[in-house]
Amino acid sequence: MSDALIAGLRAQCGGPRDGALLRFSLGNALLGDGLAAEAAEELRRALGFDPSYSAAWKLLGKACLAMTDRAGAADAWRQGVAVAQQRGDKQAEREMAVFLRRLDRS
Repeated sequence: MSDALIAGLRAQCGGPRDGALLRFSLGNALLGDGLAAEAAEELRRALGFDPSYSAAWKLLGKACLAMTDRAGAADAWRQGVAVAQQRGDKQAEREMAVFLRRLDRS
């Protein structure tokens, strides 16, 4: 099922529907399949389309952590917290702040 989903999303990349949401969805599907490096790449592309996409920052941090890139995860979450604060996205801000605290403690 996820292979078909990923293939379908990839088929849309570069077309008229390409954008932050498509790349975020592809990154999410890839991360769900355990392909963290590919997910991180797509999430960075999503952020290239929309750097204020707080959910993409949050997921990028998770992808980095899955690759054992603690510094990358912390950086993504810090940037995500700043973006969430600017947008007034309190829930995303709180979640990423919690992720950062957990990362600092471990």
